[in-house]
Amino acid sequence: MSRTQPASYSPVHIVLHWSIAALILFQLVFGDSIGDLGRALRNGGTPDTATAFMGNAHIWVGIAILVLTVIRLLIVILRGVPAPVPGSKLQHLAAKAVHGLLYLLMIVVPITGLAAWFGGIRAAGEIHEFSKPAFIILITLHVVGALYHQFVLKDRSLSRMVSSKA
Repeated sequence: MSRTQPASYSPVHIVLHWSIAALILFQLVFGDSIGDLGRALRNGGTPDTATAFMGNAHIWVGIAILVLTVIRLLIVILRGVPAPVPGSKLQHLAAKAVHGLLYLLMIVVPITGLAAWFGGIRAAGEIHEFSKPAFIILITLHVVGALYHQFVLKDRSLSRMVSSKA
């Protein structure tokens, strides 16, 4: 089956990208709430309403990230992505590595979180916790790369993830 590369990201792909980004940001900012909920429950106490709400929100937002990421990956597999913007082999390798590792984390982190919370798998919990600095580093590289392309190289690569008409 031959498939042509799309000229731009689809509106669905763009919405998924920014929705997942917002959900990940929520998790990075409020993610410690799950630890507060876990400590309250382990100590036999009843968590206060805010702790219970934010802890449960962490679980549901993690599930949403996993589901939306799977949908996004299916779109990538079925529709493809636009060709990379012109650049060196090193830039293309770096972009592929950062994107690949981000996708890996968007799958592994929710799964390890669920395994730790519902399955009590300690090793999964440790992997889940270790992922926060990895996410921050990769997101920083992704954002810096996008801004470099947009404002230094002026190749409009960021525009492709803002509008499907770019």
